[in-house]
Amino acid sequence: MVDAEQEEVAPTRGVTATRAVVVTVAVLAVLLLGAAIGLLIKLPGADHSATPPRDSVDVGFTQDMSAHHLQGVQMANIARDRTADPAIQQLAFDISSTQLEQVGRMKGWLFLWGYPEQSPDGRHMWWMTSSTHGHSGAGSADSGAMPGMATPQEIAKLRTLSGVEFDVYFLQLMLRHHQGGAPMADYAATHAGQGVVRTLADNMLKSQTGESTYMQQLITERGAAPLPS
Repeated sequence: MVDAEQEEVAPTRGVTATRAVVVTVAVLAVLLLGAAIGLLIKLPGADHSATPPRDSVDVGFTQDMSAHHLQGVQMANIARDRTADPAIQQLAFDISSTQLEQVGRMKGWLFLWGYPEQSPDGRHMWWMTSSTHGHSGAGSADSGAMPGMATPQEIAKLRTLSGVEFDVYFLQLMLRHHQGGAPMADYAATHAGQGVVRTLADNMLKSQTGESTYMQQLITERGAAPLPS
């Protein structure tokens, strides 16, 4: 015979499991949608440019920005589930859904071009410093973290906070994250060889510039200041 306490726990576990499945399916659906959009570059009437070379801005940008975006999605999902502030919850939802779709699109392009989703040698932003593109000094060109990326310790700290303290720290991390990725988007919007890549990078720069301004406003309203770049 099941006692009253067990009867109450079972439905709760069922709801939690169902919610997890729904979230997982939603994430996969967004990624698949983005990938499908990426595949459109090979359809009639789309951009039929030749496959970009391995050392191109197109390949380097899509690999690096995909990784950069995925951390943004991770932080946004934490905020969406933990904050009690409607404004931050909406912001987190917008960032997560937008960047997931963009990641799917970029991974779709990499698949079509025949390149791995990440740089095999672990270097980042080499495509902004390579002499091939006549540019130097903008990127890290090494295996370290890209600008704006939160450390594992910072992500762990975020998970321990709550209330206004959580909201402020999330906004600070995400603002720094956006600011760190902006030079990559700006460079790709100008130097990428594929029109679809230039357009996506330009759209990223515009949308994240607006989000950055909004986050600065939210941080100020809460009596805090942005983190050092």
